Amino acid sequence: MNSTTILLLILSYFAILVLISFLTGKSADNNTFFTANKEAPWYIVAFGMIGASLSGVTFISVPGWIEASQFSYMQVVFGYMVGYLVIGTVLLPLYYRLNLTSIYTYLEERFGNASYKTGASFFLISRLVSSSFRLFLVANVLQVILFDDLGISFWQTVTLTVVLIWLYTFRSGIKTILWTDTLQTLFMLIAMGVAIYTVSEDLGISGGNILGYVLESDLSKMFFFDDFKSSNYFWKQFISGAFIAIAMTGLDQDMMQKNLACKNLKDAQKNMFWFTIILTIVNFVFLSLGLLLTVYAQQNGIDAHKDELFPILAKEYLGVGVFVFFLIGLIAAAYSSADSTLTSLTTSFSIDILGIQKKYDINKQIAVRKRIHILVSIVSILVVIGFKYVIKDESVIAKLLLFTGYTYGPLLGLYAFGLFTKWQIKDRWVPIIAILSPILTYIISVNSSKWFGFEFELFVLILNGGLTFLGLILIRTKQYQSA
Repeated sequence: MNSTTILLLILSYFAILVLISFLTGKSADNNTFFTANKEAPWYIVAFGMIGASLSGVTFISVPGWIEASQFSYMQVVFGYMVGYLVIGTVLLPLYYRLNLTSIYTYLEERFGNASYKTGASFFLISRLVSSSFRLFLVANVLQVILFDDLGISFWQTVTLTVVLIWLYTFRSGIKTILWTDTLQTLFMLIAMGVAIYTVSEDLGISGGNILGYVLESDLSKMFFFDDFKSSNYFWKQFISGAFIAIAMTGLDQDMMQKNLACKNLKDAQKNMFWFTIILTIVNFVFLSLGLLLTVYAQQNGIDAHKDELFPILAKEYLGVGVFVFFLIGLIAAAYSSADSTLTSLTTSFSIDILGIQKKYDINKQIAVRKRIHILVSIVSILVVIGFKYVIKDESVIAKLLLFTGYTYGPLLGLYAFGLFTKWQIKDRWVPIIAILSPILTYIISVNSSKWFGFEFELFVLILNGGLTFLGLILIRTKQYQSA
């Protein structure tokens, strides 16, 4: 497939997204942009959240994990299920009871303005960097398979990518994203299915025997209880998965903004229930795809590993049809995460940092929100381009999960303290606690193997949240939360 055909395919895909934006953006205001007027069908939210949760990172990196880690990632996924249960039964009732647009408003009501600004700031940093990781991965792939041949540089690729996202989200924000995410999730799952079918056919595995083949393979080992010091140890990954889900979904404005677009709490909880089931199945299928790709590469003597495994096989060995669906699926996976990130960052910065709902009339709010949306897009471009000179050959998903342990930890500690204690705190000291906790976490983590014979890995999130919690105990007052 030549570069012109690929470019036309990408432009056609974005034309569909822009059309959806036009259809959903009529009479849009800030309520539409931030909450979709609380009219989103729960089943649309649940399905669309699959793509936003998986992203291009999962699409590329998870299949490439099999060779080194087998199916150990499912231990993290099973932990996610526990985390989502907490979200559905503890956090969603809280958010709906307080009728929140930004979930960080809770911190202001519970502790004060400094805690509120600290929580929102950590989200902004966390989501900006993690989303940029995801977008960087996809931009790199597009650069190799298309834009290098067209003589377009990496910074131009990134700029074009973000501008296209801005184009279909600037009018109605979350209302458009709920529908584009649904379409993008569908494309991603179709791409995964086509790849599995093609590879299994090439390996001589009939459709009905794929599951049996996967489960019988040595590469599908899922549970690791042998060495508690190992990064693959079951309880380490399971518990980490639960806290990652709570922090990266339940305490994340991006993910919760979609849940808060549902009509009521009952619909939001139904969304979380079905989302959990579908996401677990989809992750298992992605790992199965990774196993089949790994076996295919080994049997054919193909030197492709980690993040390069799926792109190289799709482009050079599995035929034009698979490559077309791979490309569409990759773009869909990337943009289902990136588009909602621009919207959630705009929402949080507008409401939490600038407080536009308290300062301006309706018309002024819309004008300010639009300018912030442009600013967030520009910053995202700069961050992704910056990653070009930072990330080398380590698995992107490993970097992503490790980084979020440092940035979501203070949020985890703040919400745990607010929900499970009645203490009030000296609010002005919260920013210092939130900064010191990740620093101490890093020092302990890098020395833990030498000091304790234990590697924290994904446990840094729990350590960081625990240190934040302890720091808040130190600055508690004699006052208690009012009933």
